[in-house]
Amino acid sequence: MKNYRYLDLITAAFVAVLIVSNIASTKVVQAGPFTFDGGTLLFPLAYIFGDLLTEVYGYKKSRRVIWTGFFLLLLSTLTLGLVSALPAPPDEFSQGSAASFNALLGLVPRIALASLLAYWVGEFANSYVLARLKVATQGRWLALRTIGSTLVGQGLDTAIFLLVAFYGVWENALLWTVFVSNYVFKVGLEVLLTPITYAVVGFLKRAENEDYYDRDTRFNPFSLG
Repeated sequence: MKNYRYLDLITAAFVAVLIVSNIASTKVVQAGPFTFDGGTLLFPLAYIFGDLLTEVYGYKKSRRVIWTGFFLLLLSTLTLGLVSALPAPPDEFSQGSAASFNALLGLVPRIALASLLAYWVGEFANSYVLARLKVATQGRWLALRTIGSTLVGQGLDTAIFLLVAFYGVWENALLWTVFVSNYVFKVGLEVLLTPITYAVVGFLKRAENEDYYDRDTRFNPFSLG
């Protein structure tokens, strides 16, 4: 098996972005005309890392990283839920701290399920589309691949999360407003960072001596071989 110099660092950064953005999503923020959860500020980087992984190392390597992120996100979610469920000491400070913790980080099963499901579908869709486009374009037009895959992946991610987490809780008009704000911001960030993506992809291909094409890849997301 070929050894890569930077694959482990990209994996670590990908998982860190995923977990931090999931915690940050407990706060809703407003920036100009956009209303979105705090995790939206960082989460688009997970898709940029996904683009790097698939473009340089191929779908199979990306698949392993996506599953790694999924299980570590599940671990962090269950840990926060367990801590929230455990009783705090009866003193006033501990009770106040526990109430604040539970309000911000306590496990809400519907939102936790929405986050995991949206991440899984969105990331695999992003990786699949990029891998297919790379073969179809014979490695040309990187921006088409990164932005095109993000349009699909982020669209599915955002729609699934909002529908599973908040359908029937929020009014449909609010769901649509938040979807548009999130989607435009996420895709816009991908477009804005395209020159950096080009530079990093070029560096990694030279440093790793790798530019993988998924011509004979089995795209089953459950195959880890």
